Amino acid sequence: MSHAAHVLSVSCHIAAPRAICWKVWTDLKDEWFCPKPWRAEVIEEDLRPGGRSAVQMFGPDGEETGPMEGVFLEVVANERVVTTDAYAMGWVPQTPFITAVWDFADEDVDGDGGTRFTATARHWDAEAKARHEAMGFHPGWDQMMAQFQALCETSAASA
Repeated sequence: MSHAAHVLSVSCHIAAPRAICWKVWTDLKDEWFCPKPWRAEVIEEDLRPGGRSAVQMFGPDGEETGPMEGVFLEVVANERVVTTDAYAMGWVPQTPFITAVWDFADEDVDGDGGTRFTATARHWDAEAKARHEAMGFHPGWDQMMAQFQALCETSAASA
């Protein structure tokens, strides 16, 4: 079975430069990271390989998920972030679900100086991918992507 068999991904063009998209990704995660009316709360993001990534989500009826606990594997400012939940901080192994890859690339459309933003969830096996799809990967990540895009474009317009 190919690696691609375990991957889910969403991507969009954002009419904002990578620097603004990066700033929204790093500084405003509470505003876009999960589909509304849910909200995300960043517990910690130590943006360096081995640094802690911890985010908790809260639903409109008092639901809580997480915290989603993991580590950063790669951080290249304005270009790429890779996280995994296979480890907790200090490289403590835990049951893995995904490795998330967030890519930012220049994509100028009609002179807008824009960005191609791609969010990818790489799963360990077909069962984990199927579980993520059943949890609502596409409705949820599609809405997250739309929220991120709108926030980036609003930020660019006011810059």
